Amino acid sequence: MLQENDYIKMDAAALAAGIKQKEFSPEEVMKAFEARKTKVNPALNAVVRSRNREIVLKEYQKQSIFSGVPFLTKDISQAIKGELLTAGSSLLHHHSIEDSHLVSRFRQSGFMIAGQTNTPEFGLKNITEPKRYGPTRNPHHLEFSAGGSSGGAAAAVAAGMVPIAGASDGGGSIRIPASFTGIFGLKPTRGRTPVGPGTGRQWQGAAIDFCVSRSVRDSALLLKEVQVFQREAAFPYPVIPHDTFLKISRPLPKLRIAFSSISPVGTKVSKAAENALFQTVAFLKEEGHELEEAAPAIDGRELMRKYYVMNSGEMAAVGSRLHQALGRKIRQEEFELESWMLQEAGKYISGAEYAQSLQSWDEAAFIMSEFHQQYDIYLTPATADSAPRVGELTYSAQEDRVWRERMKQTENRQELIYEMFLPSLAYTPFTQLANLTGQPAVSLPVGESELGMPVGVQAMAWKGEEILLLQLADKLERSPLWKQKSLPEIF
Repeated sequence: MLQENDYIKMDAAALAAGIKQKEFSPEEVMKAFEARKTKVNPALNAVVRSRNREIVLKEYQKQSIFSGVPFLTKDISQAIKGELLTAGSSLLHHHSIEDSHLVSRFRQSGFMIAGQTNTPEFGLKNITEPKRYGPTRNPHHLEFSAGGSSGGAAAAVAAGMVPIAGASDGGGSIRIPASFTGIFGLKPTRGRTPVGPGTGRQWQGAAIDFCVSRSVRDSALLLKEVQVFQREAAFPYPVIPHDTFLKISRPLPKLRIAFSSISPVGTKVSKAAENALFQTVAFLKEEGHELEEAAPAIDGRELMRKYYVMNSGEMAAVGSRLHQALGRKIRQEEFELESWMLQEAGKYISGAEYAQSLQSWDEAAFIMSEFHQQYDIYLTPATADSAPRVGELTYSAQEDRVWRERMKQTENRQELIYEMFLPSLAYTPFTQLANLTGQPAVSLPVGESELGMPVGVQAMAWKGEEILLLQLADKLERSPLWKQKSLPEIF
């Protein structure tokens, strides 16, 4: 019988191996998952919807790499046939008519899809505190956030409910909660993982779907399984040859690495985040790599303004689709503040402004291409600090009313959007660049604050270089720097 204490120590690869070797059965693994979820989820609020055990056990695919391993999908973009998909919004109540392409790949990999995880409304925030489901808390300290928008997924993995979970990343939503909860998070190259059906350019290519995990090998194995050259996608990318994944555990080549601890939007960076970066730099220097303090010549503030132009336009489109689907006007109070502000601002964006915002992404991508001619890896903090407290970045009811009134009265709507998001952006100014340029990036659990809260280091590489990032992560996972050694003791 697989015990909970054994279950929570194993990554997905180890669980799958134990099932294959008949050390325990999928039924036993499912019971261990349910026992752990029952124990920790009431405090964390990471899983918002569970699936029937008998259905889960009947539908998983045998003879696959992760056969019989419990898995959770994110309650946005990762549709499960017959299940709700709400994107954290009180406006959405429909059941999905088919699996998303990525969920189909998860199934083909053998996972038992056991439930869905919490996310902020429409995935727009770096914390997970939707009004519909309430906040997801950090397993390391319940007063703190697990981050967002894949906060439910990260909390579930960090607390040992599952070793790996579905996540997505449109501005850091894999790497931010990975940093805040002390797990591993890889955002692949734009176009590497499946999209749709029918949604080929999520956030104009800024958003991708993948996972968060407790081990580097789990993310690597899943990337090998789910990557696809998708002809109908807006940004198809060639698959990585399977034998190339063998390089991950081999010694790193000598790398040229740039690093910077300076926030690209001029906000404060904590000592904990700086220390995590500098300790990683020192370790890599000792390993014989060339490191230089340098940053790409990109105006971070202006790039973020262009990012919010995209967010505004996309949310205006969401509002329009909801209006058509529901057959009525959507009341402003039915949207949470950030959603309403963005969709309201989006109504006034011209086609020229939207096109110019996307052009700025391409300009940034060109600069990063030149930058990576000189440097293989770009290291920064993953987040500028450890996790904020629950409620710290959620505006009060009174503040909510003030922001909405200001939006109605101003003509400078995009500046107001920037101002509204700035307190949360100050925590997470480093991650958005990779989304806009389409590059792969990882959050590495190598730091912690004075309170013992996790804080990660981000590594970016040029498009298509996931294997290099996984090699680096594998090296650090084997080093004393890697903080994600055991599960939190809070439970």
